Amino acid sequence: MREIDTTDRRILLLLDQDARMPTAMIATRLGLARGTVQARLEKLREAGALRLHSSRITPRALGRPVGASVQVELDQHQIGEAIAALADIPEVLECFAPAGSTDLLLRVVARDPDDLYRVSEEIRLCPGITRTSTSLFLREVIPYRVTGLLNVD
Repeated sequence: MREIDTTDRRILLLLDQDARMPTAMIATRLGLARGTVQARLEKLREAGALRLHSSRITPRALGRPVGASVQVELDQHQIGEAIAALADIPEVLECFAPAGSTDLLLRVVARDPDDLYRVSEEIRLCPGITRTSTSLFLREVIPYRVTGLLNVD
């Protein structure tokens, strides 16, 4: 990924405040040409620096207010099959490969505790998964954010 410079950070700070801010307004506020802002945003998109627009939608708005993390242990010979199967489960929002004894760490959502049980079972039955452990999120105390990182140089 290319280095994010001061101008990129200024653009991203404005988008962090209002993700729907038009390119022309960003350009005006920063004293840049609209084409410059457009080109930089395109380069940031191509570099994978921007999340998909769908990540702004809250699971609660889609009828999935229950959140949890699922720790997964798996047969290392079937990691590809396990990840492919997990990717087919819509309630699996993210999947990480952490260091330590856990092979995969998932962030999942569900409609209610019974639905969380269904999601957990669907995960457990994926190929190569040998064991799972689910922890329910009671409340979000610090939401996803990057503003502080944009202000650090």
